[in-house]
Amino acid sequence: MAERPARKPRKPHSAQVVRTERLSPHMQRVVLGGEGLAEFSADTCTDHYVKLLFPAGGATYPEPFDMERIRAEFPREQWPVTRTYTVRAWDAEHLELTLDFVIHGDEGLAGPWATRVQPGETVRFMGPGGAYAPDTDADWHLLAGDESALPAIARALESLPEGVTAHAFVEISGPEEEQKIDSDIEVVWLHRGDRPVGEALVEAVRALEFPEGRVRAFVHGEAAFVKDLRALLRVESAIPREDLSISGYWRLGHNEDGWQASKRDWNAKIEAEQEGVTGATSAA
Repeated sequence: MAERPARKPRKPHSAQVVRTERLSPHMQRVVLGGEGLAEFSADTCTDHYVKLLFPAGGATYPEPFDMERIRAEFPREQWPVTRTYTVRAWDAEHLELTLDFVIHGDEGLAGPWATRVQPGETVRFMGPGGAYAPDTDADWHLLAGDESALPAIARALESLPEGVTAHAFVEISGPEEEQKIDSDIEVVWLHRGDRPVGEALVEAVRALEFPEGRVRAFVHGEAAFVKDLRALLRVESAIPREDLSISGYWRLGHNEDGWQASKRDWNAKIEAEQEGVTGATSAA
């Protein structure tokens, strides 16, 4: 049997910061542009994401930037650190990529970077990835998430044609975090206050009277409430797995490196538990 050809290594994209904007107290927008985006595209999924590459511990890398060379010549702890962000908008005509960052003061890596980065600075990233876009054959749509899912939810809502039935719930810290979304679909903004992340969101979705027909659902955000909503939708409401886009974007107490390292096992465990319940219910 012929050997499968080696997978060609993906090259990172390179872009420059065009402008930045503070959207709300805890959301910062960074717009990237430049000819380095000529081969980039993000127009098939509303949850497209990119992985930004940040130098590790102030490391500097030889030019031209080459991930394969870096991995071969630098110790692993000096490889670039990745952070994943949803594409809020992609303008292919003007080669502009818009990313929105949740910020919490000096906490984390990407948030503080987004608040201080200046126009003209170079940014490198991998991608895009993505798997979801609203299914036009669905009878109605459900979109639910916290701040981390807001860019993807907003983009999905803006892609839906007029007259489509959709229910959108976004949990944020307070009214100052609400955003303008270019859609005729009303967003239910849930103000968290001092409550645990996702508690209000789970309550709101549970209280929703589901319309008749097939639903296509998009549910993302902190892993614990995503687990609860998956049980509600998949087990209690018996929504087929193929009609759900549902995953934890992040997990309390974990940075992205830690969460990504454990995410597959976490998801597999939850899915096995809940699919087992679904199977037992179907057989009863």
